[in-house]
Amino acid sequence: MDALAGLLDGPRARGAFLIRSVFDPPWSVRIQDRAPLTLVTMLRGTAWVVPDRGAPVPLRPGDVAIIRGPEPYTIADDPATAPQAVIHPGEHSTTPTGDELCEVMDLGIRTWGDRADGTAVLLSGTYQLQGEVSQRLLRVLPHLLVLPAGALDSPLIPLLGDEMTKDEPGQDVVLDRLLDLLLIAVLRAWFSRPEAAAPAWYRAHGDPVVGRALRLLHDHPAKPWTVATLAAGSGISRAVLARRFTELVGEPPMAYLTNWRLALAADLLHEPDATVGAVARQVGYGSSFALSAAFKRVRGLSPAEHRQAIRSPDLTPLG
Repeated sequence: MDALAGLLDGPRARGAFLIRSVFDPPWSVRIQDRAPLTLVTMLRGTAWVVPDRGAPVPLRPGDVAIIRGPEPYTIADDPATAPQAVIHPGEHSTTPTGDELCEVMDLGIRTWGDRADGTAVLLSGTYQLQGEVSQRLLRVLPHLLVLPAGALDSPLIPLLGDEMTKDEPGQDVVLDRLLDLLLIAVLRAWFSRPEAAAPAWYRAHGDPVVGRALRLLHDHPAKPWTVATLAAGSGISRAVLARRFTELVGEPPMAYLTNWRLALAADLLHEPDATVGAVARQVGYGSSFALSAAFKRVRGLSPAEHRQAIRSPDLTPLG
């Protein structure tokens, strides 16, 4: 498993909010749903993504935008167009003055807007659940990135657009998986671009020695690794591995392993039936006490406090 796959392997879309929006200009939608991540692509027409901080960015047919929350933003036909609709948490939409819009703008299966044959058609897929492994990824993404049309050689966008209008058994699961695949494809294409400033752990994956060490840690996080055993598995001396790993990744191998284990543990703690002891064993700690001590030392709160934070809408887990 490579570093990107590892970061995306834990949290997957579960009941993601997918919608096909159809508008005629002038149109403008204010998004303040506090979602951690939203993917938007234009099927027809053009639009602008207008963040609260930063310059507006155009979206043309085939472009894909990834917008990192929870800060609000606006999507419109023109940056100067005032919002006509507001999207709130829980897939709830109103006018700026608070009047309900969900039924008024309903155009059919996963479709809304002001006219079914409008000149602008965009697809949006929103991840609504926080996952600590995804947070590790989100921290290295800009608040807004746009992958231009042509940079993504993939049939996923038209396939997702086609599947969104179907209402068949298991359709929500199909759409969740397609959204995951599209996200991975976009991120992979984005990180290959020079302007992306790919994180150190992603670039290090291409190194023949450090890349193997990273795959070993990601594939077997519960193994009792030492620098010596990791070096042996990577076919290099301890001194060389320690130096190259730290230079390329930005932290020593065992520090990286600790942070990766705790990221996995934080994600596993989202599951309601998971005990701290069971999570500890899955990520390489001998007891719930050992995991709790490491969690508190590195993250500043206990596993129980972390679990309480992710269940409370007014609290955010520390990362």
